[in-house]
Amino acid sequence: MKNKAAVVGIGQTEFSKNSGRSELQLAAEAVRAAIVDAGLEPSDIDGTVTFTIDTNDELALMRSVGITHLRWTSRTPFGGGGASATMEHAVAAVASGAADAVVVYRAFNERSGRRFGQPTGDASRSGSNWYLPYGLDTPAKMYSLWFQRYMHAFGLTNADFGLYTVAARRYAATNPNAWFYQRPITLDDHQNSRWIVEPILRLLDCCQESDGGVALVVTGMDRAKDLRQPVVAIEAAAQGSVINGDVTFNYYHPDLTRFPEAEYTAAQLWETTGLRPDDIDVAMIYENFSPVVFYQLEAFGFCGHGEARDFIAEGNIAIDGKLPVNTNGGLLGEAYIHGINNILEGVRQVRGTAVNQVPGAQHVLCSAGRSAVVLGKG
Repeated sequence: MKNKAAVVGIGQTEFSKNSGRSELQLAAEAVRAAIVDAGLEPSDIDGTVTFTIDTNDELALMRSVGITHLRWTSRTPFGGGGASATMEHAVAAVASGAADAVVVYRAFNERSGRRFGQPTGDASRSGSNWYLPYGLDTPAKMYSLWFQRYMHAFGLTNADFGLYTVAARRYAATNPNAWFYQRPITLDDHQNSRWIVEPILRLLDCCQESDGGVALVVTGMDRAKDLRQPVVAIEAAAQGSVINGDVTFNYYHPDLTRFPEAEYTAAQLWETTGLRPDDIDVAMIYENFSPVVFYQLEAFGFCGHGEARDFIAEGNIAIDGKLPVNTNGGLLGEAYIHGINNILEGVRQVRGTAVNQVPGAQHVLCSAGRSAVVLGKG
């Protein structure tokens, strides 16, 4: 599927803590904006992709936007881990001829509606009853057991994770779309934020809870060249799951200082594209919690095993560094739209229209750990 499809349109709502409208309206606004950005009409869309947990029904979205016919619909599992997999689904549809133009969308009122991660009193997934009775009832607790092993093995403290948060908030401070626009922080600010899971995660290590919607339009390369926007090629898209893995209770690999799913995904991308880590100009890395960035920097080969702390401390992820990371502020600084807003920023970087633009960006990695996509110049 290499270079068989391109992103031709992007759209979003504002990112807030109380949107004041339904999740369906947020989805419709974002999708409509992406279609307009592409220079297409709703009737040109014949495929949709979203998450299994998205509440927005495809048929209701059709009526709301004016999409007349659909011949491809699909959804990706794994929550935020499946963010980049949505792009793989869209490419598969276009490359196979199953659809001509696919809109990828994600929209929710995660802050003002049902807040994600709150205890529900029931087991929503098979196996959860093994963990919920022992207090593992929020993602921060679940992931912390994984992160704690990494901290122990490499001698890290929570302040080391704060190095990433400070960098992300610096990007967000210059991004008008970001919730934390004009609000940079220092490492002292990070260290003064309250504990969520001591001694692993503080409040400022955790992604936001946001209301909002994001959408992207994907079509074939030939058609993309005739449309309004510069062509942003999807150079590769991949998913990676391995035996004994789990999305939130990922405790059963031999070495908990590694992220095997991300390593498997990375190997697929490098083999498919012929690119290497040094060829990537910008990395958009899903971070529900700051330590996830450390794992993925290492899994994709940007630095060695256990070296992410020093890689970040040396300024490599800054705008003028070796690998600018999450130039929109990421999910900690801009908004948490399940990682789809990071892909939107990746498109802007390739187009050359990002607020925090990396000069001459040719290849952008958008990674959600167990799924990833490489965007490039068409």
